Order: sequence, then structure tokens, then C-alpha cells
Amino acid sequence: MSAIAQRRAIGIALALAIFAVDQLVKWWVKGPLDLQRVGAIEVLPFFDLRWTQNFGISLGMFEATSPEMRWGLVAVTGLIALVVTVWMMREKALGDIVALAMILGGALGNIRDRYNYGYVIDYADLHFGTFRPFLIFNVADAAITIGVVIILARAFLMRDTLDDAMKERPAAAGEKAP
Repeated sequence: MSAIAQRRAIGIALALAIFAVDQLVKWWVKGPLDLQRVGAIEVLPFFDLRWTQNFGISLGMFEATSPEMRWGLVAVTGLIALVVTVWMMREKALGDIVALAMILGGALGNIRDRYNYGYVIDYADLHFGTFRPFLIFNVADAAITIGVVIILARAFLMRDTLDDAMKERPAAAGEKAP
């Protein structure tokens, strides 16, 4: 197996691991903790487990208020997951593959919720008094967010590194200098 194929296999394994952890935690919250009935459990003074049904996507936007909208969101997010999968399978750099795998694993976890329940189960409530820097979220949301941040950071920071490398590299025979 080539190095690139190994990196892509790592990406697939990571996406599946994130999906599995997300679904396991949601099962625990919905089942043994019965958070839907309990409502909230204080874990730390700044972190609660709080049952929330998210009918929207990304910050609760585009809320699915009908069965047609629900299935529309499943289709659109499924298409996005497919695009991320194709993108990940075309990437060569492990950093990009890992970031895309995080996005894919999180997306699959939330798609499964929306498919099964019509909403995404959110439960992680980080707060400092009444200040909440984030909406209530889940493992999938965290993975997607971290993956996007990595992609953006690599895009902005790696571009400068490549530009600097091109400037420092001597031109090959018959090539124009950068």
C-alpha cells in the first residue's frame, strides 16, 4: 500500500471512529442517562449535559419545519458528505485528510440523527454563568468545527509557506524564476 493510500485509509478510519463515538455518546445520553426526560445534568460548574433537539443545521439555521424540509436537509447534507468524501480521497497531505475525515465523521453522525429522529441530538452545554460561547452541541459538531478550522488554518498558513519556498527555490534549467 502506498503512503498516500495509507493516509487515505487513516482518514476513512478516523471518520468512522468519530461517527462511532458520536453515536455512542448520543445513545448514552438518550438511553442510560435518559437526558430527554431528565432535561439537564450538571457535570461541572461550567459544563452541563442538556437535552436539545436541533431541527436546523449550523447554529440552528435552516430549521426543518416539515417532513419535506427534513428530507431536504438529509439530502443536502448527504450530498455535502459525498463531496467531502471525494475531496478527502483526492488529497495527499495527511493534515488535510485528517481535517476532512473529522468533517465527514461529524457530518455522518448528524445525518444519521436527522434520518432516524428528524432532528440532531445536542447535549454539550459549555457556559460561564449565563454566557454561552457556543450553542449546545455534540461530538459531531465539535469534530466538524475543528476540521473546518484545520482546513482554513492550513489554507492560509500553508499557502504562505509554499509561496516562500517558491521564492527561495532556484529556477531549473529553462524555467522562469518566480
